[in-house]
Amino acid sequence: MSAKKTALAVLSAALLAPALLAAPAHAAPAPPADGKGQPQDAPGAPAPPASMSTVGGSLLGKPGVQVNPLPGAPALPANLTGRSWIVADAETGEVLAANNAHWRLPPASTMKMLFADTLLPRLPKNQIHKVTEQELSGVGSGSSLVGVKEELEYSVHDLWLGVFLRSGNDAVHVLSAMNGGIEKTVRDMQAHAEELQALDTQVVSPDGYDAPGQMSSAYDLTLIARSGLQKQDFREYCGTATAKFPGEQEAGKPREFYEIQNTNRLMTGAGGLAPYKGIAGVKNGNTTMAGATFTGLAQRGDKKLLVTVMNTEGGANSVYEETAGLLDWGFAAAGKVKPVGELVPPKGADTSPHGSPAQSHDRAPSADGDGSGGGLGTALGVAAGTLALAAAGAYAVNRRWPLGARSRREERTDTDTT
Repeated sequence: MSAKKTALAVLSAALLAPALLAAPAHAAPAPPADGKGQPQDAPGAPAPPASMSTVGGSLLGKPGVQVNPLPGAPALPANLTGRSWIVADAETGEVLAANNAHWRLPPASTMKMLFADTLLPRLPKNQIHKVTEQELSGVGSGSSLVGVKEELEYSVHDLWLGVFLRSGNDAVHVLSAMNGGIEKTVRDMQAHAEELQALDTQVVSPDGYDAPGQMSSAYDLTLIARSGLQKQDFREYCGTATAKFPGEQEAGKPREFYEIQNTNRLMTGAGGLAPYKGIAGVKNGNTTMAGATFTGLAQRGDKKLLVTVMNTEGGANSVYEETAGLLDWGFAAAGKVKPVGELVPPKGADTSPHGSPAQSHDRAPSADGDGSGGGLGTALGVAAGTLALAAAGAYAVNRRWPLGARSRREERTDTDTT
């Protein structure tokens, strides 16, 4: 097993340093000129479908920005360019605001969240596997790689670090082979997506490599991330900033290791961005068809938010800047907006109706499979850490996650370059 640097330190919530929970690392953007917080689509931009899925609530099926501000609510960030985005409370599942939430778009490497949520429970992390040439033969040209080599041995733990930190398609293909092959893994992922009610999602490749028909939505990616974050290993891997990965091994000598760094710029501060305080993951992606896409989890005080932004315009940092702006808005808007929908629980978690989870519009037929259906579970924690390499210091908390907003009410989630 590789030695790694992890920013996850299990601490009591009472021991959290107040300074870490203070002001955000990104100032709130100025309000748009119309003062309504509803940026307009750029001229000539592709139009969202007029009718989309209503899973999670009817407003989420409408095109354009959906937000219900109450008195004192802040305006949404100005100049948002993402074709689709969503801001949700990670614990209650309430959707605070959204824009084309169910628009089915190419997901890039954010599809790896579904890959991990499906396969993590199936493969023991201490299992050792010797990689074959055949397992790496199907990796797409130009894929992001962690550096897995044939005829060398890796633990499942090593391979997952390669998936989460470097978005390594080589590691995805090896893990898929260990699960019975690419085709079986795709079927398993599709079945798990349907169990989660992520009905906008169509899986073609397990690594998110651009492929005709491969789609997801901001709503689905957020739903998938919320499910994955119920798993301790998922939280650990997506919350790791740097790690040591196994390299070559010469006969009679100790194996070499090299450092890998997470491609999540809000976590590491790469690309000239300041690390976002409270960031805890989860996954970024960027391909020719998908553009830049990102799902992020952050915590401030006792509030945890999930934000997904898909297909932004601008430079390499635009998806992170827009995510940071929406996180800032979400923390400021908590209690000052009426939810526009909710993240539904998996089918097996609750048989009562949630939204309208019957069908997603224009959905392609799904593949049959024997994938396991995971529930959100109860009494599971969310690791939320400040993972700033330059600023040093980290924290984590463990808190109960309700199944969703309804459960809380009843008792009182072409070329792959990243």
